[in-house]
Amino acid sequence: MDDRTIYIIDRIVLRPGSAPAFIEAYLSAYAPQARERGLTLDRILVSPPAWIDGETNTVTATWTVPGPKSWWAAAVSARHDPEPARWWESMAPMIVERTRSMASHAEDVEGLCDV
Repeated sequence: MDDRTIYIIDRIVLRPGSAPAFIEAYLSAYAPQARERGLTLDRILVSPPAWIDGETNTVTATWTVPGPKSWWAAAVSARHDPEPARWWESMAPMIVERTRSMASHAEDVEGLCDV
């Protein structure tokens, strides 16, 4: 098993008041599908760390996979499964902005380039 962890980072800015419902839906509907694709949920962070009337919250969900082979397998699986796209589309009314990025530990980058 590859020990070079790749992090998949979802950053979602949510409309005021939407964050609690979004997090519940993310954990109950999206997360099980992501786990089936081989991702492991590392953490969910909320910023600011308070529900403030009239203010947005940013939810950052960090997933992990063990190395490039697992990352590619998860990515290909998601591309051939319409459910993730449908789920994100159903959440669109709650979302102001959404990004996904990948990262690794600095010392792992060189090895990850050799695929």
